[in-house]
Amino acid sequence: MTLNKPKLSRRAFLATSGALSFAVLDGGLVSVFRDPAVAQDLRRFDINAWVTISSNGRVAIHYASGEMGQGVSTSLPMVLAEELDADWSMVDAVQVDQGAPAAYGNPLINNILYTAGSLSIAGYYDTMRRAGASARRVLIHSAAAEWQVPAGEVTSEPGVIVHGPSGHRMSFGEVVALPRLVTDVPAITDADLKPREQWRLIGSDVERLDIPEKTRGAITYSIDVRLPGMVYAAELLAPVEGETPTVTADREARAVPGVVDILPLRNAIAAVAETWEAALAARELLTVEWSRTSPFRLTDSAAELKELAAAAADPAREAFAWETRGDARAALGPSDRVISAEYSTEYVYHAQMEPLSAIASVDEDGKGAQVWLGTQSQTVSIGIAAGVLQTTPDRIRFHAMQMGGGFGRRTFFARDLLRDALLLSKQLKRPVKLMWTREDDIKNGWFRPATAHRLEAALDGDGNVTAWRHRVVSASILQFSMPGNWLKANNRDFLVMEGTESKDYVIPDFLAEHVIADRGARVAAWRGIGWGPNMFARECFVDELAAAAKADPVSFRRRLLKNSDAECECLMPSSPCRSSARHRKGEHMACRSRATRTRGRLALPKSRSTAGQDEFACIASGPPSIQAL
Repeated sequence: MTLNKPKLSRRAFLATSGALSFAVLDGGLVSVFRDPAVAQDLRRFDINAWVTISSNGRVAIHYASGEMGQGVSTSLPMVLAEELDADWSMVDAVQVDQGAPAAYGNPLINNILYTAGSLSIAGYYDTMRRAGASARRVLIHSAAAEWQVPAGEVTSEPGVIVHGPSGHRMSFGEVVALPRLVTDVPAITDADLKPREQWRLIGSDVERLDIPEKTRGAITYSIDVRLPGMVYAAELLAPVEGETPTVTADREARAVPGVVDILPLRNAIAAVAETWEAALAARELLTVEWSRTSPFRLTDSAAELKELAAAAADPAREAFAWETRGDARAALGPSDRVISAEYSTEYVYHAQMEPLSAIASVDEDGKGAQVWLGTQSQTVSIGIAAGVLQTTPDRIRFHAMQMGGGFGRRTFFARDLLRDALLLSKQLKRPVKLMWTREDDIKNGWFRPATAHRLEAALDGDGNVTAWRHRVVSASILQFSMPGNWLKANNRDFLVMEGTESKDYVIPDFLAEHVIADRGARVAAWRGIGWGPNMFARECFVDELAAAAKADPVSFRRRLLKNSDAECECLMPSSPCRSSARHRKGEHMACRSRATRTRGRLALPKSRSTAGQDEFACIASGPPSIQAL
């Protein structure tokens, strides 16, 4: 929904019965409104409504991040419920479908609704705590006024407001049903939030709110959505990226019972039918000739890996520095003891459990639509839909569905599906569910790019690392998927390079650099972004250095981590981090490189680099231009 920004009076309250919603305003003030009709009236205000309490005591807590199995539909409501002092058994989690980004956006991702980078809790933690504390304060002041006692004497228990001296008690539901509510309460400050020792929910092992329905098969994913009059679309996708259909023989496909139409799209032919089975059957009967101009017809991933490795070993290839400390090039030159090794990783498919789907119902005038989509960004998806229909975002009524896995696949990298569903619905003037099979998703996937790594390090006479160079060769994810943002990125792609900084290791002269290669496929962020391949290469190389220094690999790491107490502690024999069976003495993970094969441990905890987190904002400077679709 689109909201304007007039100021809401701090003293406004509505003397009606039913549900009570709390909205935290700028400056920490709180607004309260009741029942759905009143809530509709308040839609003209730019408010940030996070919690609704009904007269039956149910507490609905809204969360803005997308739920894809990581648990944010429980963890974010837990934070608010903690400060509200809600009875967890009475809490319902409600997904935020859309809304003003300034109200619901993640402050760590440029204030847009975007779920990635493990930033949901970090981004919404303060907002949710203050929303819960503000709502609790309204309940306390309202009950105090009803009892005619000082608010300072009133406190709360889970789901109940209590006045100890008199023994008065009211449930949250009873409070919201009072004829008079006190909403003119002081703004919440840090001092008003619960200290850690009083936490009841945060840090506890509560039951996840989504598990019961998932266990019963009752969760509705986008792939489950059914609408009156809806048709199903299956796409015959271009055999390689960048090609278009030139000739289509579709007579047999059109003869399949239930087929509605066969429609060409930019890089596919869509078979549309009354049932999914009919759409699939019709697709199998299509005969299509494709253009043959795409350079990706010549792509060979095995040959590409060889080219990446050659670039890693070629000092003449231009590289862009990602992290620099001291002068690694100079330090590596005169050393008598330089160890080098090379590693590579292949393209990786996201393999989310639920294949992609999108449901669109375009309005009669073609300038608005309802959309049902499992997405990691409501803001990006609404922007894409508005761009496809050449309209404004307020004309898109968006339904954010739970996702059967994401891992980055459902951010910018699922936009083709949404685009095609909208175009088909607009042409057919009916709701359309477009689904990709698993084979479709692999064929048209956006993959973590293949990488090659060359690492060099110098050891002194005591076996200490004095210089280090990590050269990563990879296509740029930002350059391909967000070209507008890439122009402002200064050749720094954190999606590829994060994890190469090695700031936890004490190395006086250090260089991590990126050789930007041509891509052989569509490339995308994949769970853990650069950390996966980069830490694989780093830690295998540390094992090789330890072998060269004739040192135990754990002791060798402790020396490197001497300024990082937390990480070093994790490698101590008595540490809880090493309590699992796979970390017992002698049970190491094997690492292979061209230089040698050694045995070592990958036991270091992952921590985000400051540089990478700061640069995450580049992904959030707005949805990609419609030309990029």
